[in-house]
Amino acid sequence: MAIQRNAPLPDGLNLCGHRIIKKLACGGFSIVYLARAENGKAVAIKEYLPSGLVKRKPGELVPAVSSENLAAYHVGLKHFFDEGRALARIAHPNVVSVVNFFRANYTVYMVMTYESGHTLQEHIIRRREKLTRPLVSERFIRNMFGCVMNGLREVHSNKLLHLDVKPANIYVRRDGTPILLDFGAARQMLKDDASNYPIYTPGFAPPEVYEKIGCLGPWSDIYSTGASMFSCMVGAPPQPADQRKLNDKMDFYFEKLEGHYSPSLIEVIRWSLMMDPAKRPHSVFEMQKALQIPFEPIVVEPEDVISGMTQRIRQFLGFGLSRQSTW
Repeated sequence: MAIQRNAPLPDGLNLCGHRIIKKLACGGFSIVYLARAENGKAVAIKEYLPSGLVKRKPGELVPAVSSENLAAYHVGLKHFFDEGRALARIAHPNVVSVVNFFRANYTVYMVMTYESGHTLQEHIIRRREKLTRPLVSERFIRNMFGCVMNGLREVHSNKLLHLDVKPANIYVRRDGTPILLDFGAARQMLKDDASNYPIYTPGFAPPEVYEKIGCLGPWSDIYSTGASMFSCMVGAPPQPADQRKLNDKMDFYFEKLEGHYSPSLIEVIRWSLMMDPAKRPHSVFEMQKALQIPFEPIVVEPEDVISGMTQRIRQFLGFGLSRQSTW
């Protein structure tokens, strides 16, 4: 069943003291707006609006929820609200800063600080389109994900999980430092309604997310972090976990990366992408320590060799160069 996109709130609307400027992003779970608070400061507002459960037409403010979707909608709404409340207690430079959350229009809104920058996915796509080689340097990957893991450690220490780590949810400030965005924990509460709602991103989602009663934990975020690092190398996600269960090709892809990235980096990613959660790093800190091991920079091979290698890996994984990629 195709998921219908809902109409965003109109520009200029006053939403509990915040004037909506424009829509920033729209997904299957929420809509994010750029707004201006009463003090004149720009903020980002995330609206809980799962497209598989509600409908909202242009000009309307309150979404329509059918009786059969009401229970699932309320479960997701409660967890979205609880997640906002928990995130508001976290003050970390690598985790999105939630400054307020409130109920209105029969839904919930999360107010976050707004910063200029771009997502890691946008960065990868730009370099991919320019045929930059290597796509992303090893030093960039180690520095970027060292900071990402600092944020994840803080999240886990507050008894939270992200559950949707991927380049599209890593926002890179203008100074190059990352912020973890768009937590997916509330989405996991809608698993029982998975027929109407996508709850994971193929390639970045660990195998336990595919299971209705899968045991989720920090190890799940570790898998997605490793998948994000892999995508920086080849410009596409790893082989989806459900396909790996049938015919795991990741060893072949890792072999293709040898000679382009250090053995220690490839091994950290291979470790984090183990199908068995018990075989992954036991904590983000353990993975982070492994990432900090000194490495010998790899001598860059001629551009046509690296280009051919990464292109072949993307073809084997089934991903092209389209900017319309959903990852």
